[in-house]
Amino acid sequence: MDDTDKAILRAIQSHLPIAERPFLELGQQLGLSEDEVISRIARLKQKGIIRRIGGNFNSTSLGFASTLCAARVPEDKLKSFIAAVNAYPGVTHNYRRAHDYNVWFTFIAETMEEIEAHLADLAQQTGVADICSLPNLRMFKIKVDFPV
Repeated sequence: MDDTDKAILRAIQSHLPIAERPFLELGQQLGLSEDEVISRIARLKQKGIIRRIGGNFNSTSLGFASTLCAARVPEDKLKSFIAAVNAYPGVTHNYRRAHDYNVWFTFIAETMEEIEAHLADLAQQTGVADICSLPNLRMFKIKVDFPV
């Protein structure tokens, strides 16, 4: 990555312009053409430096329920369990951990009852019954911008 790539990354972390042509505006701010911004972002994405570009929404403010889940998954069921978890559109993160509860994921849905029904279906579908739902009691949200 050169200094221009780093400038693009700094800008798009939290300040991608909301505009009809955001990469044109970003290019104007950085002294680059729209095509150069797009091609550099595509290259950074291809290299795995950028995972995705998209909006971040506060699900609670939008009226959704969410929970952090921890599951104790036997080694022989890991692959199928992870695939089953990832099939739900409300799962936003899914992590394998070095712990007895070795799969952690976040789940968002319109209601907590809907989440609980999905978790029951997941347990029935995969044979993994030890799934803990850990809804938050209080939100502590921090903003993370990486110093690139």
